[in-house]
Amino acid sequence: MARLPRLTLPGWPHHIIQRGNNRQAIFASAADYRFWLDLLAQQAPRYEVLIHAYVLMDNHFHLLATPKTADGLPKLMQAVGRSYVRYFNQNQQRSGTLWEGRYRSTVIQPERYLLACMVYMDLNPVRAGLVAQAQDYPWSSHGHCLGQRVDRLITPHALFWQLGNTPFARESAYAELVRSGINSVQQAALTESTLAGWALGEPDFVANLQKHTERRVVKKAAGRPVSAPKIIIK
Repeated sequence: MARLPRLTLPGWPHHIIQRGNNRQAIFASAADYRFWLDLLAQQAPRYEVLIHAYVLMDNHFHLLATPKTADGLPKLMQAVGRSYVRYFNQNQQRSGTLWEGRYRSTVIQPERYLLACMVYMDLNPVRAGLVAQAQDYPWSSHGHCLGQRVDRLITPHALFWQLGNTPFARESAYAELVRSGINSVQQAALTESTLAGWALGEPDFVANLQKHTERRVVKKAAGRPVSAPKIIIK
């Protein structure tokens, strides 16, 4: 069966995951994390991709991004990926592939899932046992969202701005979302939809997306579209 192309639609937020080959480390030092982030900051404006959130783990990373063009996201990922592999292989005196195949991504319904996705990403280091609190992890956009530092890479999504009328209100509201966390069903929906490449959204959202692409946006099941489980942050 032919492999489906990635679901990439301009103007919508995309959740992206890329893993190291055989789950091997893709970052070996603080300098590696900084180099990757610098590459992303340099290339994202070039390819007109807005970065809303990120988290870099030792053997994979997540991005939440909105491309302005149909080919912006694939070109960005290719440019950053190739440059980083050259850098990493040279520094580690290794050769060959670094990534576990192509990156995985999908479109998410912003009103339902964008903030949930940000929380899911920020809590990755906590779930992995690397830190006790998300704010203690240096390689994510969480510190920027809390006002602890300014990250030139980040363009907050409109839904983040709607959390409050002042920076303090937005930061406090988002910190509370992270403290509340997400449940295992929400976590699975965000992970599985991205790895499979199926859109994550309610039926009306999915139906609207399908009008803008010939590529199927949800898996066929008994002739009826499958709606994603509803995620509500309380």
